[in-house]
Amino acid sequence: MSETDAATRASRRRDVPVGVVMVGMSLAVWWPAFTVGAWEEIFYTQVLALWAASTAAFVFVLVERRPVGVRLLRAFLLLLPTALLVLMFIVNDDEEDLLIALVDIAAFLAVLIGLPFTLWVLTRIVWPDFAHDMSRRTKWLITLTVLGVAVVSMILGALHPYFLTCEDFTIAGNMPPEGCTPSPD
Repeated sequence: MSETDAATRASRRRDVPVGVVMVGMSLAVWWPAFTVGAWEEIFYTQVLALWAASTAAFVFVLVERRPVGVRLLRAFLLLLPTALLVLMFIVNDDEEDLLIALVDIAAFLAVLIGLPFTLWVLTRIVWPDFAHDMSRRTKWLITLTVLGVAVVSMILGALHPYFLTCEDFTIAGNMPPEGCTPSPD
């Protein structure tokens, strides 16, 4: 095997983790984005799953061996889902519509910011050196790919009447969203 072939193989092996992270993060963001498009909300199961993962990552970040300044910023950002849960306890359905709208916006932002950030932190926990030698271009590629999947998923959720039926949602165990297409008889 020539040196060029060996270098190409080594380069491909270094690319595999990037693909794994890109696919994993995309799999994690598509469903919350789709639910925003189809039902105009993020389901409680998604918020609680994000809370569980971010809380575990928060605990790890507090005890990891890094400078305190770096850890505190990461820990603070990982507390976004917890802050959302506290808001959900404080604000009830009897509150004014503006307050409920603000909590909904906070939920959307917590998931939009918290989910990718939590996934990134978890990736760094599993692969500590993952992004160490990664170029800025590769980081942007991952970010834009995951963001693109989220945006397209939200659009697909909004366009569900054109390619899914009410029965598709029912069979999957979901309540059919408003405006779904009835199944042909």
